[in-house]
Amino acid sequence: MNKKPVVAIVGRPNVGKSTFVNRLVGSRESIVDDMPGVTRDRLYFDVEWAGVPFTVIDTGGIIPGMEDEIMLSISSQVDIASEQANAIIFLVDGKEGLNPVDEDIANMLRRAKKPVFLTVNKVDTPDKAGIINEFYALGIGDPHPVSAMHGTGDMGDLLDEIVKVLPEYKEEKAQQPIRVAVAGKPNVGKSSLINAFLGEERVIVSEVSGTTRDAIDTRLKVEGTEYILVDTAGIRKKSKVEYGVEMFSVDRAIRAVRNCDVVLMMIDAKQGITDQDKKIGNTVIDAGKAIVLLVNKWDLVESKTSTTINDFTKKIKHDAPHLDFAPILFISAKTGQRVNKIFQYVQEARGYSTKEIATSLLNRVINEATALNPPPSQKGKRLKIYYSTQAGIVPPTFILFVNDKKLFLTAYERYIENKLRDAFGFFGTPIRIIIREKGEKG
Repeated sequence: MNKKPVVAIVGRPNVGKSTFVNRLVGSRESIVDDMPGVTRDRLYFDVEWAGVPFTVIDTGGIIPGMEDEIMLSISSQVDIASEQANAIIFLVDGKEGLNPVDEDIANMLRRAKKPVFLTVNKVDTPDKAGIINEFYALGIGDPHPVSAMHGTGDMGDLLDEIVKVLPEYKEEKAQQPIRVAVAGKPNVGKSSLINAFLGEERVIVSEVSGTTRDAIDTRLKVEGTEYILVDTAGIRKKSKVEYGVEMFSVDRAIRAVRNCDVVLMMIDAKQGITDQDKKIGNTVIDAGKAIVLLVNKWDLVESKTSTTINDFTKKIKHDAPHLDFAPILFISAKTGQRVNKIFQYVQEARGYSTKEIATSLLNRVINEATALNPPPSQKGKRLKIYYSTQAGIVPPTFILFVNDKKLFLTAYERYIENKLRDAFGFFGTPIRIIIREKGEKG
């Protein structure tokens, strides 16, 4: 199989792995903060150097021997990343000097039996280059001094050496994968759902709310269709978000929603749909993205209450009428209940969000709608819809040319939208209606 080569970046916390990745990728894609262990999961980024494409894995920081639950999980993440990698960049801190933990990591990397490139970060000026000599003691090859922050040092030479050891790869042109963002409040089960899809602990799951701090991309193929799953940081109320890493994470989650094709919006069955869920729904609608509502932890509700799926569905539609177009699936990420149906819903929602309607058919449906229920008159003047056309997709967008925009009331717009949904489906996608007066442009 022709797979893109993988380069893993490993090292103890706070040596600058995320900054190094940002330098390679050319943007602040990975969260950077002074707090050790900020990058807790594997983050995958596509990079190209000297015409050679490869994928970089930014692993969580590792401290061998620590008993802390998350650090143990991170250690496991590095093991998996090392197994997947064709080459490994072992990043150490030139400002701090050789650390005993670096020696432990070096021993772990020797067992990986992969090409390892020892890279000494934070060597910001030529006079500090001498500090790299002490890293020869690791016995893992010649150290490369770099400054990820400033892009100086042996960065170019290092990448030249790395691409030489990577297997040949020819990019195959294929259908673009469907980007699926998994969104919702903290601790609703987003990471558990992705783990259920993958059958491995691809992302760290913990009972601690807010464990997933970054948007993490994972490729997955289901029945011949490729998807990119994005596990977003839990979106909290602004009043509860502290400035710093978490605010950056929430911003990343919102951007992940805007950059995806379909949003899996998870709701906690034990809590029902909350005000925060409704706001997340508004974010998705504002972005014009297809949406599937997943009521997670349904096994806990189903076994302990008399609430039925029908009851819960009615409650959601009553409490969040702005989401009544979204299909609802009742699941348990923990037990796998109905998880296998999710991608059917994703495919359907994606299909409707890109659906195009022939102009003649669109005008026939709208003409029939106005004949069935003529718009009310105001001060003796009645709304006339002369002509309609579809202006775009994602979301499906329609322009209606009328005699007077002021006569097109919100209630009648809602009526027209419902008639479009009755005629064409549009399940799982918002639709937009733009009103223009005859002769009006733009």
